Amino acid sequence: MSDREKKLVLFFGLGAFVLLNLFGFSKFRVFRTKVANQVVAAKAAVATAEENREEADSRSEEMEWLTNHYPEAKAGQTVQTELQLFGENQATANQLTVGNRRFLPIEEGSYFQRAKVEFKVTGTEAALYRWLDRLQMPDQFRTVTFLRLSPDAKDDTLIDCTAIAEQWFVPPAADADAEGEAVEPGAEAPATSENTPPTPQK
Repeated sequence: MSDREKKLVLFFGLGAFVLLNLFGFSKFRVFRTKVANQVVAAKAAVATAEENREEADSRSEEMEWLTNHYPEAKAGQTVQTELQLFGENQATANQLTVGNRRFLPIEEGSYFQRAKVEFKVTGTEAALYRWLDRLQMPDQFRTVTFLRLSPDAKDDTLIDCTAIAEQWFVPPAADADAEGEAVEPGAEAPATSENTPPTPQK
């Protein structure tokens, strides 16, 4: 084999080696990109699984709390009357003057219904805050959903307050379809009787 032929063989051999390396490097880049994408996808799957687990744990805790605090089934009129009496008792206990109070329409839901009572009271700022704190108790399915405060027209040391308190409740199964019709919407709540139930305590 002549020197020229040897050089050609060597040249083609080097060319083939370079091409093979380039091809191999290209395949390696594709493989590395594929692996990197798989790693990213795996991390995302792990993160999603962790979020789902935390959400499941949270829902489990919520369901356990609801099971332990599920309210006793009551008729809407009974719940409204109890809510009205409770609000009045707490207002009196905190030296507030109770003005008008009225029942609002009961709102129905898939599982719970909401009894509503509107209160108009007058008193000092501190007394109002104490009263509202007693009404606002989510752990007892009771909350204040509307609040309006304004200075009293006769005494600037007092505040006039209009508040709507709502009580979530479960109606008796037999009365579920008719719930909300027991009390006429907008009717004034009956005056508190002397034999009012004791004030619930925390």
